[in-house]
This record gives sequence, structure tokens and C-alpha cells, in this order.
Amino acid sequence: MRILVTNDDGIHAPGLAACEAIARALSDEVWVVAPETDQSGVSHSLSLNDPLRLREVSERHFAVRGTPTDCVIMGVRHIMQDKPDLVLSGVNRGRNAAEDVTYSGTVAAAMEGTVLGIPSLALSQAYSFSTKRAPPWECAIKHAPDVIRRVLATGIPRDVLVNVNFPDCAPDEVAGIAVAVQGKRDQELLRIDARHDGRGNPYYWIAFGRGGVVGAAPGSDLAALNENRISVTPLRLDLTDEPFMTKLAEVFG
Repeated sequence: MRILVTNDDGIHAPGLAACEAIARALSDEVWVVAPETDQSGVSHSLSLNDPLRLREVSERHFAVRGTPTDCVIMGVRHIMQDKPDLVLSGVNRGRNAAEDVTYSGTVAAAMEGTVLGIPSLALSQAYSFSTKRAPPWECAIKHAPDVIRRVLATGIPRDVLVNVNFPDCAPDEVAGIAVAVQGKRDQELLRIDARHDGRGNPYYWIAFGRGGVVGAAPGSDLAALNENRISVTPLRLDLTDEPFMTKLAEVFG
């Protein structure tokens, strides 16, 4: 099995090394193609106005000056001699649950693999304020291979990717696996942090307050992580809301 590993945190991110370790537990043929710099939050963006610069870091390890989507396309269409059998994106530093999936470059890389007809999973490691500087990567490293094997044995439908989040705990503290729906965060926690630079000019950060998983809906990815469970969520490329489409069809005849 040929595996393409990528991420959105960049070629030097510790989570990428964790993802490669996970891939090597599954296969001897692992290719790493990751962004040259941190691309967190770029979603499914594609570089159309800038050239892609490619750097060979070592054997089967490449850095691309571009987005996670660019990396998957470069890996599949240019770098690898044969099409990969699996795309693993991550391990992201921080969870990609709830609305995060629409912003996440990690999820987008798995989405691009799915667009190209390759079974793809996005892997993310949750952390808290106390573990922010040292997320428990060993949780993902220990549990991801089994989760991936079981998902692949089941068979991922075409045009579906699988989003996996590992809880903020030690590997032996994981309470199980939850097949969960995409949750919804309390958007009241989203805020603008206004500051001033050394010259007195204003600038701004988009930030989230703490407590974003309080009151998470039962059965959601957020609730699973609250309970120290691994969340596994299948996501479809087709974003059509069919019930409302039916209503609109009635309105517009």
C-alpha cells in the first residue's frame, strides 16, 4: 500500500512526524509532501496566482511552497510514480471538529485526496490550555493505525472522507471510539482581539474564548472529545441540502 502523508502545520511540524509514524505502521512505502510553512486555516484553497516551489528534503520527503491542497495535487500528479492508495492528512495540532472542518487545511487535504478518487482520512490531536505546548501525540500514534485499518476494511464510499479526532489524554485513558456527527460550537466565543503595534497603529486577531465544548450536543464530535473518546466522522464532498432543495424546487417550479 502506497501512502501519501501531508498536513497543514508545515513540513517541520511534530504532528507530521507523528502522521508518518502512523503511516509506517501500515505500510513500508510512505511519501511525505507537506507545506513549506504553516498553512493552518487555509481551508481548500488552491494556488492559482503564485508558482509552486518544490524542495526535496530527503528521500520521499518534499516541501511545497503552497497550500495543503497544492501538496496533495503535487504528490499525486507530479512527485509519486504511482497513484497512492491512501492519503493521511495530519496529525493536526489541535482538534478539527464542529465548524473547524470548513476552515481546516488538514481536512481540506483529505478532501482533495477524495476528489482525486483516493481513500483519505484527516487526523487531529486535541489539546487543552495545559497541554498546548506539548499535545499528547502518543495518543494519535497509538490508536490511529487500528482506526485506519478498520475504516479501510469497511471501505470508504467514493466522495466521502473520514475525519478523526483524538482526545486530549494519554493513550491508555482513551474511553473508546465514537462514530459521531459534526458538532456545533458556541459562536458567541468567537471574538476580535484588538491591539496596537509599537507605532500605535491598530491591528486585530480573530480568537476563540475558552469553553467551546461546554454543552456539546450528544453524539457529536465535540461531545466525544469531552468524554475522552476518539471521534470518527464521515464527511461528504456533496454539500447539497436536499430537503431545502426540494422546497426551493417547489417555490421555483
